[in-house]
Amino acid sequence: MEKPEVLVVWPNRPEQMKQLGETYHLHRLDQAADPEALLQQVAPRIRAVVTSHGGGLKQSLVDRLPNLEIVASSGVGIDTLCIDACHARGIPVTHTPGVLTEDVADMGMLLLLATVRRLVQGERWVRDGHWQSKGMMPLNTAIRGKKLGIVGFGRIGKAVALRAEAFGLDISYYGRRPQLGITYPYYSDLTDLARDVDILLLALPGGDETRGLIDGAVLQALGPSGYLINVARGSVVEEPALVTALQQGTIAGAGLDVFVDEPRVPAALLDMENVVLQPHCSSGTVETRGAMAQLVVDNLAAHFAGRALLTPVARSA
Repeated sequence: MEKPEVLVVWPNRPEQMKQLGETYHLHRLDQAADPEALLQQVAPRIRAVVTSHGGGLKQSLVDRLPNLEIVASSGVGIDTLCIDACHARGIPVTHTPGVLTEDVADMGMLLLLATVRRLVQGERWVRDGHWQSKGMMPLNTAIRGKKLGIVGFGRIGKAVALRAEAFGLDISYYGRRPQLGITYPYYSDLTDLARDVDILLLALPGGDETRGLIDGAVLQALGPSGYLINVARGSVVEEPALVTALQQGTIAGAGLDVFVDEPRVPAALLDMENVVLQPHCSSGTVETRGAMAQLVVDNLAAHFAGRALLTPVARSA
């Protein structure tokens, strides 16, 4: 029996790429010197696509794959994938939720602590010799007793809340609706939440529904002693408004793992002492990326064996 032919838009981890190569006939669009020539040759035979949130999947590519049966993406985010176009053709799409929750929640707390307690600035204070020449660094801000508002209360938001409780933070949350069994205060208005908390942490999906949700009005409500932490998607923040708020002292600081046009970061942010930056690496551990990659392999295996998919993206109502 011939191996199913799979188009690789974005590669998986080495161990899982080896598994895929042993099971399927892989066509490496990600490595092709001439992608158009490769597609002209293999497009009619492609039955599956492997990609990631970073690699994405455009409808223009899906339209060229008449026998496509499944898309397997590494990453929980689906805003870079043409989900509706796939579902309209009956093509299931899988992603990798759950396996990255703990690492992303860890990064949320790392950024919160590093930003509010000025960890990076303190490290530079020592390295630049200021401790010897200028004495003690100016005092920073305590964490315990502060109010944390979590925007998006899914798996990651809940995991952040669990960690935040251990640091003595008072937690409230914003989402589309209040959740049963959750005792934290719920806010239906994001501006009201921002006004009532000291730290606003973003843990919600990207996409059109959340684009620009954190705008100038929300940042104004957060106020000059407030902090913004983003481990969600860069698109959920109006980035120019954030830069202005940081420059003008509208908010006290920000910890950012994600940006609108990655890997390009606004130049103004690079020079700010009140900002902690990370290169979109919340899930960037060997363990989690390996688990994500294996879930891609396992979803493909389930599909071609006629079994239920492990983590399909739900169809729109």
